[in-house]
Amino acid sequence: MAEQKASGQRRLIRDDWITAALAAIADGGLAAVGVEPLAARLGATKGSFYWHFENRDALLEAAIRRWEKETTTDVVTEITAARDAPASQFRRLVAGVIERAEQDRVGPALLASAAHPAVAPALERVTAARLNLIATVFRRLGFPRAEARRRALLAYSAYLGHGQLAHSTPSALPATRAGRRAYLDDAIRALTTR
Repeated sequence: MAEQKASGQRRLIRDDWITAALAAIADGGLAAVGVEPLAARLGATKGSFYWHFENRDALLEAAIRRWEKETTTDVVTEITAARDAPASQFRRLVAGVIERAEQDRVGPALLASAAHPAVAPALERVTAARLNLIATVFRRLGFPRAEARRRALLAYSAYLGHGQLAHSTPSALPATRAGRRAYLDDAIRALTTR
């Protein structure tokens, strides 16, 4: 949490800059992350930025790391720590990531900049971690290793497609709770039918 300055003005912390950078990425992609625009958005000086970060690249790296943690590392930890039945674990994973995909505006912006040197390694790590998690859950469902990996790739491709639809044409997705539940049931059935 930000500290209070003696003048009553809020003192920014490193996390405030990271949050602002993620909002900028969501709104306008990597190009929207600039020291001056972020300082203006936060009501701060450039000096405040340089107190916390060496340069723009350091801020981008910190923002991308936070996105990676919140959208991947935390999900992997949550799912692998659960001790419920494999079918329940798979349903929770699919439902959770679909919901996150719809809310995550940073992910699509990063995918649009996949070749950027700050983004490419993160996307490699995220993709590998997500595919490994999904394959592990499929293995828990009883699929052989090679088939679990193929199904994980199919599931991850469906996730990326769902995320794209959710952000570009949300009207293509079911609007009602019952429709979304049926959609989720269909996706799970398609992915797990032997």
